[in-house]
Amino acid sequence: MAVTGILGKKIGMTQVFDDTGEIHPITVVQVGPCVITQIKTQAKDGYDAAQIGLVEFVKSSKINKPMAGHFGKNNVPPVRILREVPIEAAPKTADGEEPVVGSKAGDRVLVDIFADEKFVDVLGTSKGRGFAGVVRRHGFGGGPKSHGHMFQVQGSIGASSYPSRVMKGMRMPGHMGVDNVTVRNLRIRGIDTEENLLMLEGAVPGHREGYVLITKAKQPPRERRGFSGATTVDPLKASKKASASKKK
Repeated sequence: MAVTGILGKKIGMTQVFDDTGEIHPITVVQVGPCVITQIKTQAKDGYDAAQIGLVEFVKSSKINKPMAGHFGKNNVPPVRILREVPIEAAPKTADGEEPVVGSKAGDRVLVDIFADEKFVDVLGTSKGRGFAGVVRRHGFGGGPKSHGHMFQVQGSIGASSYPSRVMKGMRMPGHMGVDNVTVRNLRIRGIDTEENLLMLEGAVPGHREGYVLITKAKQPPRERRGFSGATTVDPLKASKKASASKKK
């Protein structure tokens, strides 16, 4: 059984160039090291998963007795954050008889679990924006911006004489941000196994120094063959060339 996810801390954003000279915005994440604190099985817990924790210095006074007993049971160091991640089925031997022994409590989880992956899913907590109106929170267009108008209000929210009430789920002003956000299929642009750094193309939810959970992509996009580089066919040029040949 192999662990499919790892905890990390968002460092910030930068940019890199690929082999063709194109520039790509990336987010650098300090990934792990993590430790497996518990293995949950179908027979005992009803599902298969691994509980992992990010290895960081934690004062003993910050760990209560139940958690200290939980860590001591599996002989693992105290950690600040715990998350559960799926685990893959254990690969079978060449004869196809007995599976290879998988992960166990106390094993370390490093960034090399993504060595053969191209895309990952990232779960984090979005930035808090406080109390926001409908224009900022939901993208409303607002009203007239001339003198005497309050253009950032949402207007009427009633539903006429029937059903004479505000419908459930009405978009209104309220608390914005601090939500669990999952960004899927971020491309891996680089892996630094020595410093445990993961470079992801695009934006990762949350602020700097925020914690994120990175897992292998559940539904990675299917890459089209021959869709990059000099072999790419421009559809506009191809259509013009085809129409010109038909006229001849």
